[in-house]
Amino acid sequence: MIEHKIENNEVILIGKVISDVKFSHKVYGEGFYSFDLQIPRLSNSFDVLPITISERLLPSYGSIQGKILELQGQLRSYNQYSEGKNKLILTVFCLEMKEVSAGELSKSKNHIYLNGYICKKPIYRTTPFGREITDLHLAVNRAYHKSDYIPCITWGRTARFSESLSVGDHIQVWGRIQSRMYQKKLETGESIVKTAYEISINKLDTVIDDIEVKEAGEEDYIVQS
Repeated sequence: MIEHKIENNEVILIGKVISDVKFSHKVYGEGFYSFDLQIPRLSNSFDVLPITISERLLPSYGSIQGKILELQGQLRSYNQYSEGKNKLILTVFCLEMKEVSAGELSKSKNHIYLNGYICKKPIYRTTPFGREITDLHLAVNRAYHKSDYIPCITWGRTARFSESLSVGDHIQVWGRIQSRMYQKKLETGESIVKTAYEISINKLDTVIDDIEVKEAGEEDYIVQS
């Protein structure tokens, strides 16, 4: 894959396209499309991640449904106003793509690196089985004075350490993007199945600098498809 320098936010995935390519939106005359990529986990389950790609990268591939692809890009976020509140929508923005053999799927490649700032007070909790988890939210800068707001989770000893982090702390994290199904109860009493996305962190480093970060509001972190 051609090298593409991404300082703060880099994603590398290998997965199988399991949906049709659909038109998403247009910016300055350039069309963007979306599809779902299924990435195996080592546990024999899988994550299904939303991918956004420019029309410039699609013509040479024709139909890509069912193909095994290696992608490099960034995890992006944007707010969508719905049901009276803002919802944070996450997507992998593809910058480079190539088709690979089916055997590459066995590598379970799902890597992300983020360099950003804590923008919401960390929340420490334990599961019913006693596993320790801390929820983090990172603001990751990108071009044109924009930022992506990305939910992350840490585990065990790293969770205990992360609980002490403060809004504005500068950290670097390495991990994978995971999808998680959950049920949402509607006002009618009915329940629907939704998908949330977050970064499962396997390594975290702190960085010392003097940049101030504004704390994000609660409405920014309803993360779902």
